[in-house]
Amino acid sequence: MRFDDAIAELDGRQPNRLVPDLDRIRGVADLLDHPERRYPAIHITGTNGKTSTARLAGRMLCSHGLATGVYTSPHLASVTERIALCDEPIAEPEFAETYAHLLPVLEEVEREAADRVTYFETLTALAYLWFADKPVDAGVFEVGMGGTWDATNLVDGRVAVVCEIGLDHPQLGSTVEEVAREKSGIIKPGAVAVVQRQRPEAMAVLEARAAAVGAEVRLEGRDFAAADRELGVGGQRLRIEGLQGEYAGLLLPLHGEHQARNAACAVAACEALLGRDLSPDALLEALGGATSPGRMEVVKRHPLVVLDGAHNPDGAEALAAALGETFVWRRLHLVIGVLRDKDVDGIVGALASRADVGYATASSSDRALEAEAMAAACLRAGVPATPHRSVADALGAAEAAAGENDLIVVTGSLYTVADARRRYVED
Repeated sequence: MRFDDAIAELDGRQPNRLVPDLDRIRGVADLLDHPERRYPAIHITGTNGKTSTARLAGRMLCSHGLATGVYTSPHLASVTERIALCDEPIAEPEFAETYAHLLPVLEEVEREAADRVTYFETLTALAYLWFADKPVDAGVFEVGMGGTWDATNLVDGRVAVVCEIGLDHPQLGSTVEEVAREKSGIIKPGAVAVVQRQRPEAMAVLEARAAAVGAEVRLEGRDFAAADRELGVGGQRLRIEGLQGEYAGLLLPLHGEHQARNAACAVAACEALLGRDLSPDALLEALGGATSPGRMEVVKRHPLVVLDGAHNPDGAEALAAALGETFVWRRLHLVIGVLRDKDVDGIVGALASRADVGYATASSSDRALEAEAMAAACLRAGVPATPHRSVADALGAAEAAAGENDLIVVTGSLYTVADARRRYVED
C-alpha cells in the first residue's frame, strides 16, 4: 500500500457519526491482541492545553531515556504529525505499511458492526499498533474529544491528566459539570490524576470520580505549580514545584502563563509515571527545545504575525492575556475564522479589547462559519471587520494594511491556523 492510498482510504471514513460506545475500537484492539496494553501511558483530557501538555510530557520522558510514543490531534499539515516517537512523526512509508496491516482488521470488525470504524478510531488503532511494534517504553495519548467514549480510552492510563475544563464541543454537554463528567472517564482505578486548576463544578465531578475508582488526585496549586515566571526574549524562565522535586532556571520557548502551567502539569505527570523526581539536566533539555505549532506561534516579523488556534472563549481569553504580556504593537489586525458549532460571540468577545480591525474569513473546513456571519460577530463585539472568502485573502488584506510595528493575529480555529501556516511555514 502507498501512503496516498492509505490516506484516501482513511479520508473515506469521514464524516463521522459520533456514537457513544467503544465497541468498534475494542473489536479492533481484540483482533490485534491489545497492543495498547503493552506500555504504560499518560492519558490527557481537558478543554484547552491538551496538545501542548502532551508534547511537553513526551519530550520529558524521551529526555529521560524512554522511547515514548505521542499521539495528538488534530494535525496542521499532515496526519503523520499526530503519531510521533520522541518528536519524530511516523514516516509515510511506515504509516502506509501499518495501515496495510490494520485494514483487514478494520474490515473484519465492520462485518459484525452496524457502523464503519471511524476516522479517529482508525488513527487511534494505528497509533496503538505502531507504538507497540517500535516498541515504545511509554505512551502519551491526547483524547480526541471527551474521555469516557473516546477511542483512546483503552490505554493503560496509569496517569490521567485533566487540563482546564470549559465549554467547547456541544456534543459533550451544555454545562461545565456535564463536560467534566464525560472527561472524568479517563481516570482509571488506581491511577494518579494530575489535575489543573478547575472551576468548582468541574472539580467536584473529578474528585467524585477519583474517589469512586480509588485514584489519587494531585492538584495544581496544592501539589504542583509553576511557581515563578520571568518573561524573556522568545519565551519565559520558570521555576516549577513538582510532586517529587523543585526545578529552577528552566527555559521554555513558549509564550503565556497557560504554557507555563502546561509545563508544570507535564512535569507532575512524568513524575507520577516514573515514581520519582526528574533529572534537572534532562528537564532543561526537554523544555529548552519545546515547540507547539499553531499555539502563539510567531511566523513572521515586520509586521509580526502570530498564529494561535484558540477555538473557545477560555482559549481566546488565554490568548488575549498572553498577547498583552508578550508583545508590543501599534495596531492589532485580527484575522479570524471560527467553526459553526463554536461559541463565536464568546471567542470574539474575549479578543475584542485587543483588536483594532478584523478580517473575517472561513477556513477550508466544511464546518467553517461563513465569512459574512463571522464579520457580523466581530461588529457585534465592536471590532470593525470585513469579510474575506479565504484565509489567504484575509491575510493578504491584513498584510497590505499593517504597518511595520503592527501585529497580525490569526485565530479562531486550528483549521484557520493550518490554512495560514501554508502561507508562512509550508512553502
